Amino acid sequence: MNKKNKILTMLGFAQKSGKLVSGLSAVKAKLNKNQIHLLVLAEDLSENRKIYWTRIAQQNNIPSIIIGTKNQLGLAIGSSPKALLGITDKQMALSMLQM
Repeated sequence: MNKKNKILTMLGFAQKSGKLVSGLSAVKAKLNKNQIHLLVLAEDLSENRKIYWTRIAQQNNIPSIIIGTKNQLGLAIGSSPKALLGITDKQMALSMLQM
């Protein structure tokens, strides 16, 4: 199993265990409460949005990764296509970053 597939699988586990938020408003709300430990951006997100969210992550000292398409991210968490995900569990975020 390659790195991308491992991370997509971990996203599914995070969703099932309630350690993941998806979508703009949910991610922003958790960011404002300092509860996001990793931002996951879709590869097919517009370049301006990638730059914006990467900058937000850097300003908040949160790591970010760009992996999978919107469809792949949505499928991984059992949802409609998603461009933005936030991991709310520190250990899970670290595990994904170490893959």
